[in-house]
Amino acid sequence: MHQLRKPYLLFLGDVTLKSDAKTAFGLRDWCGSDVIGEWSLPEATVSLDLPRLSPAQAARQGAGSIVLGVAAVGGVLPTQWLSELESALDAGLDVVSGQHSRLTSFPSLVAAAQRGGARLIDVRHSDQTYPAGDGRKRTGKRVLTVGTDCALGKKYTALALTRALQSKGVAATFRATGQTGVMIAGEGVAIDAVIADFVAGAAEQLSPDNAPDHWDVIEGQGALFHPAYAGVTLGLLHGSQPDALVLCHDPSRDTIETYPDFPIPDLQVAIDRYVEAARLTNRAVRCVGLSINSSTLSDAEWARYASELSEKLQLPVVDPMRGGVDALAAALMTP
Repeated sequence: MHQLRKPYLLFLGDVTLKSDAKTAFGLRDWCGSDVIGEWSLPEATVSLDLPRLSPAQAARQGAGSIVLGVAAVGGVLPTQWLSELESALDAGLDVVSGQHSRLTSFPSLVAAAQRGGARLIDVRHSDQTYPAGDGRKRTGKRVLTVGTDCALGKKYTALALTRALQSKGVAATFRATGQTGVMIAGEGVAIDAVIADFVAGAAEQLSPDNAPDHWDVIEGQGALFHPAYAGVTLGLLHGSQPDALVLCHDPSRDTIETYPDFPIPDLQVAIDRYVEAARLTNRAVRCVGLSINSSTLSDAEWARYASELSEKLQLPVVDPMRGGVDALAAALMTP
């Protein structure tokens, strides 16, 4: 399981599109107290509106890591970034990357890490081994965000729900299963990089025994209805052993994104399938509500959609970015 040193200096490389810096913006927005500033090459035109600090300056102010906040084309680390990352390592900062290419594949970074006594951390990759899941009932409570498709709000819903529970005095911890989530939390497992036989075991270790009234809010991945990624979803579902599920959905999609031959199921059917699968490791699991990515709907359309869907399914329907998730938190707190 990855554990990262905070606070972070966010590295923007030579980015010119905000959309390419979504990791950096996510870290700024969701763990702002753990971010000390930003740094970039002169060619960059995107800013996070944070203090501009060189790696050496950030290290002197107590930074622990420089985080690559940009999704490089093809997931390959650009060579023009290397000198800045070497400077960060020489200053004693760990380098944290979510790129596909491994930091350790660059000899100059390996040498700089040895000089500075720092670490090269690839959150997409890990040398840690996990056991197979054992299905043992664990203490504490767990809620898992699940979806009708990929990339429609499972991470944001889990983060928002964690905050909402904490604001109500409920002990709650966000458990990250994707690279950006790991960076936000400072620890976690990039679950889609775990060998299939051990996904459930990794999920069990991610959410260990805890106090009876403590909620682990687990970031979901993939979808049971996805022809490529259903496997990781099922392993995470079984290993998480959730007491509660939140179904995430984007009403603008009729089919799985980029898979036009695979229709999005009816939402009641989706709930039933998730509950059925989750009952393998927790017979008492329940769906407590829906989280909707309503970004394609007007205010009036969203209000009508949420009302009609809530009445139909007899569950709370929320959008984390449009009114928050207090209704979901209340549902979790209701036996």
